[in-house]
Amino acid sequence: MDAEDARRTLTEERRRLVEVGDFNREQQPEPAVEQEGAMGQHPGDYGTEVEEFMDADAMDDFTRRQIEEIDAALRRIDDGTWGRCVVCGREIDGERLEARPQAERCREHQEELERSSR
Repeated sequence: MDAEDARRTLTEERRRLVEVGDFNREQQPEPAVEQEGAMGQHPGDYGTEVEEFMDADAMDDFTRRQIEEIDAALRRIDDGTWGRCVVCGREIDGERLEARPQAERCREHQEELERSSR
């Protein structure tokens, strides 16, 4: 995958994620605690509503992080550093970029990051 193919793929994925995020925010239920009289409802119902709200909020955070990664990759394309590891500067292998064009680390440094965050 070359930089222009990556730009097209990333731009399309960004557009899709923005649409998904917008849809999720439109459909996101308000937590019952903010609704008048909600405290009189059955505790099990309240717990379910809070869990649904938290799930939707987590999905919104995930979508936002994905968009941020794509934006960073698009900046790397613009400045000519896309396809190189941000840690060591070596080229990221083509198979990895094909699967994840927003990848910013080579496999070695990505695995190191994942091990350190456990």
